[in-house]
Amino acid sequence: MQSSPLRSAIIVIVAILGILFTIPSFLPKDILAAWPGFLPKQTVVLGLDLQGGSHLLLQVNRESIITERIKELRRDVRSALANDNGIGNLITTGTDSITVELTDPAQKDAAMAAIQQLQNNISGNFGVGGVPELAFSQTPDGKIVVSLTPQGVTERMSALVAQSIEVIRNRVDQVGTTEPTIQRQGQDRVLVQVPGFEDSTRLKDLISRTARLTFHLVNPTMTAAQAEAQGIPAGYYILPSADGGKELLNENVELGGESLTNAQPGFDQQTSRSVVSFQFDTRGAITFGEITSKNVGKRFAIVLDNQVITAPVIQQPITGGSGQISGNFTPQTANDLAVLLRAGALPATLDVVEERSVGPSLGADSIHAGVTAGVVAGVLVLAFMVIAYGLFGVFANVALVLNIVLILGALSALGATLTLPGIAGIVLTIGMAVDANVLIYERMREEQRAGKSVLASIDAGFHRAWGTIIDSHLTQLIAAVVLYFLGSGPVQGFAVTLALGILTSLFTAYTVTRFFIGIWYRRTRPKTLRIQHFRFIPDGTKIDFMKISKTVIILSIVLTFVSIGSAVFKGFNLGIDFIGGSAIEVQHTAAGDADPARIRELLAPLSLGEVQVQSFGTPQDVLVRIQLQPGGDAAQQAAVTKVTQTLATESYEVRRTEAVSGTVSGELATNGVIAVLVSLVAILCYVWFRFEWQFALAAITTTTHDVIRTIGLFSLTWLEFNLSSIAAVLTLVGLSLNETVVISDRIRENLRKYKKMPLPELINLSINQTIVRTSLTAFTIFLALIPLVIFGGEAIRGFVIAMTFGVFVGTYSSIIVGGPILIFFGLKSRADAPDDGKAKIPKRADGASV
Repeated sequence: MQSSPLRSAIIVIVAILGILFTIPSFLPKDILAAWPGFLPKQTVVLGLDLQGGSHLLLQVNRESIITERIKELRRDVRSALANDNGIGNLITTGTDSITVELTDPAQKDAAMAAIQQLQNNISGNFGVGGVPELAFSQTPDGKIVVSLTPQGVTERMSALVAQSIEVIRNRVDQVGTTEPTIQRQGQDRVLVQVPGFEDSTRLKDLISRTARLTFHLVNPTMTAAQAEAQGIPAGYYILPSADGGKELLNENVELGGESLTNAQPGFDQQTSRSVVSFQFDTRGAITFGEITSKNVGKRFAIVLDNQVITAPVIQQPITGGSGQISGNFTPQTANDLAVLLRAGALPATLDVVEERSVGPSLGADSIHAGVTAGVVAGVLVLAFMVIAYGLFGVFANVALVLNIVLILGALSALGATLTLPGIAGIVLTIGMAVDANVLIYERMREEQRAGKSVLASIDAGFHRAWGTIIDSHLTQLIAAVVLYFLGSGPVQGFAVTLALGILTSLFTAYTVTRFFIGIWYRRTRPKTLRIQHFRFIPDGTKIDFMKISKTVIILSIVLTFVSIGSAVFKGFNLGIDFIGGSAIEVQHTAAGDADPARIRELLAPLSLGEVQVQSFGTPQDVLVRIQLQPGGDAAQQAAVTKVTQTLATESYEVRRTEAVSGTVSGELATNGVIAVLVSLVAILCYVWFRFEWQFALAAITTTTHDVIRTIGLFSLTWLEFNLSSIAAVLTLVGLSLNETVVISDRIRENLRKYKKMPLPELINLSINQTIVRTSLTAFTIFLALIPLVIFGGEAIRGFVIAMTFGVFVGTYSSIIVGGPILIFFGLKSRADAPDDGKAKIPKRADGASV
């Protein structure tokens, strides 16, 4: 308890830095602009669920890459054989290969040598990174087969993702949005988040359209209909046109969009219709002039993303290097096409596999709900700590306030995103952070009752509680880390705030509290410690937990099987995170409440399959869920548009939309299961390392019991089970282990102290010694969670209800189930250990200290 200038300086510096990094997040923009340059200006980044905006997860379409590459390969092989070497050939296209039949089989070796030259060209020019992209083989009848290797396709996909990110960034920047997030996810996906951009349909169209512009000559002697009837000539293919017809085009690209230098929306002076004017670079202008000069009187098709936009007749040579694209454009679609052409074509087709959008009104409501819940929870916890511990509660409250400041400061410094679940994580931290203080204070009281002086009791309270604090916090941190790496989106925001709260509370609850208590002691020199003013359970209880444990364990087993049975036979109300589909939150803006029955009646004629309509939050809010539609993303988006347009006629405003593909939903479900299993295994290893193996098995048994019971709650009550539910389960794993570790640590300590005591009696003693702390900690967590249930909003209500139920189950299982089953797993007392009158630390079988 001696004063250390270095420790004092560290506390002051950390506190000042936390405040300086926190303040900018609460300042208006005009004041922040005048903020001194030497001070931090970073602010907490609000997630889309708090400020509104659109979220898209795009995936490179592997099949389209293969298809386009095979087309290119076909042209390259024909050119290498016929044009460069005069070798006649007939090429047949397969799914991922082409087969070359030579008119003169005697030229097979020369043909193979010419084709194999393409391998080097592809590797060098297209950045495949040295991985062979082509494989060459021969059929028994002498045909040459050129196929794409899986490794080459994968490397090409990886390179195309990097190119796609730059194209997407150019497109989004030209729309004028602020602070978009565009980043790579995995090997073949791109995440795009655009705050403040509500129209996710338009954003998706801007981002996911390939916008590949090409110019082709139309067959002058045969129509598309004739080609379909008589056979498509070699070197030609059929594409649909914007007017609903078809065109027979030469497959050679005469000119590409890469030669464009500018594209602007405008109006045709003769028809006053919207058009897009474009300008070629010098090389493109020369090529365009040559093509139009040689083909006067022929039709020249402008193709955008494999659709013929227009195919006018070339009336005269066009040598100015400019032109225009006409079609059924509106001013906005003409502007969007100009944006796409200026930004450049995507090098690959991108499929939207996940889509979420939040309106600004819902974001504002979420901020209000989160802040209200946080303030109420904070006031309740602060008040309770003062009631329970008096002056020592004030010390704990100062540390708690500093803890919250450090969390917000760390979020600002790291540039992390704060989401609504993230706010829930901070509120939960408020309840969890005082756990360390309760451990320390209760230890001080025990030491004083054992006859130690005030100074020795204070010092022993901090010293002996430190190991337990580390163990309990690390088990929670393990769950938070697993949740971050296997979660996504807002759930990761929850994991970040939870992990930061765990780390900062280690500093504030121990170091800062000790600092203030040290100052108080040196100034007052008290003769006795009066720490606790209120408790739920009196000191010195002698409850026979071993006696009642058999009944409780049997009841727990029965309820566990009920949960399993409900999960198997009744199932779950799975959210779109796990089954795919779309969710649309709407609000009735006219007088009166929303009418779910009327909404079902309106949506029934739309033939969208299973449609669920349920009240969501306030009486004016309704959540509409649509099953996955056959036909992919386009069909799913069309279904959402039908719903929103239909409900708009009845004064319903869209506040939030979410769409998840079957691919992503399957991955999220798999990752959720993996996350729970990984966290259980990681904690098993840690507890095994810190304690004996019996403690590890007991901890995993009680934690698994808590997880099953909590998951069973979702099945029994039909609460929606989504990705946030997995976050609740993983957080519960950490909290449940927190309680179990505290009791296990006391049992281990008593094993050293009372070598002659029978094990059942020792376990009873240990639980009674920690019951006051366990009840107080559980109560503070409930104080933090209850405001979240009431004020936190419907979006996280299921998550918080599950957490609240899980804390209750975890508390009683740690007390009544965890300790007694140690005997079942074979834990032995030290009655047979040699006793020379000194307490000896027992050893495990491997000789390590317990």
